[in-house]
Amino acid sequence: MDGSSYYIPATALAVAFAFKAPALVRSWRDPLLRSVCALLALAGAVFFFAAPPTIVKVNGLAGITNVSAPLVYALLSAFSAACLVLVVNWRGGPPAVTRVLTRRITAGYGVVIVALVALFALGDAPVERLRDFDTYYARTPFIREMIVLYLVAMTVAGLAMTVLCWRWALQVHGWLRGGLLIIVTGYMFDMAYLAAKFTAVIARWSGGNLDDLSTYAAPALASVGGQISAVGFCLPLACRRVGDQWSTWSTYRRLGPLWRELRPVCAHTGREGRISWWSAAELQVTQRESDIHDGMLNLFPYFDPDLRAHAYDAAVAAGSDPAQARAEADAAMVTAAVRARAGDPEGRVISAAEATTGPHDAPRDLVRMSLALRSSPVVAAVRGTAGMRLS
Repeated sequence: MDGSSYYIPATALAVAFAFKAPALVRSWRDPLLRSVCALLALAGAVFFFAAPPTIVKVNGLAGITNVSAPLVYALLSAFSAACLVLVVNWRGGPPAVTRVLTRRITAGYGVVIVALVALFALGDAPVERLRDFDTYYARTPFIREMIVLYLVAMTVAGLAMTVLCWRWALQVHGWLRGGLLIIVTGYMFDMAYLAAKFTAVIARWSGGNLDDLSTYAAPALASVGGQISAVGFCLPLACRRVGDQWSTWSTYRRLGPLWRELRPVCAHTGREGRISWWSAAELQVTQRESDIHDGMLNLFPYFDPDLRAHAYDAAVAAGSDPAQARAEADAAMVTAAVRARAGDPEGRVISAAEATTGPHDAPRDLVRMSLALRSSPVVAAVRGTAGMRLS
């Protein structure tokens, strides 16, 4: 019996888990990362063990007819718990409260899993059923209770997830809100799946036959709901990661003009750092900032506070706000200092300088100052006069 509709998503989830595994090893204490990895692992396990070929294999290896049923139900219950735990850790809050909620959810669904196994052991399911176990054994003592228990456990988790995500979505914006609304949409399909299961089981109790709802409609609804919810879980996390990377590389790029302005100074002093081009973005930014600070430290004896003051006045007169004017003035002072340093190859000014550390009011907004180097007419005037003071 073909199980590709189960094995394909199971493989995709396994690949996603494999990509997350190294980060999990490095940051095992991160509760959000643990929750994400647990969700991926359990979701993949549900698809894998619910596939009819796997059911046949597990039943044969165990030597117990239909032993796959409590196994899949236990995995579904654990997955429900993992979803709740992920939302609790994702939302954050006081760590003590988060830990207590996580433990309660885990303990509650742990009891459900133990009860599922016990009820299966007490019941009798001698005929192997690969797709219609729920309806075939809907009236069998203990097996009936096991089926109802897993459906109730999933319903409680589904309702809780829907309410939590909906309320949270009303309080946030952006990608997070979009992800939460997608999760709510996915759980609407999951609730439809549970409704189809309950309807088919109750019909069996009443002597009717609506098995197709459980055998065919419910799995399709669950598959659609699971995929939609997975997108909802992944979208905000992935977009946040992409956004962080974009912000980091944007900072690296915007620091470029200032780094290039100071590069001759760093090269002259031997302080310019070298790291691999494939290094992490955060490390690249840190190295570039370090190079800039080293360059300005070497230029300190050549800084002209009067020139900076005149440049500030000129920037304000040109319409810049105070923060922008300070950045333009700092950039003008650095530009002039670079040229003054180039005109003093023997470093006589450095040797004569009394101070050995940077000024108390050293430039701080490196990004804004770097952008001013490229676009400020005040800086262009200083560069054009080769360091002469503005008048």
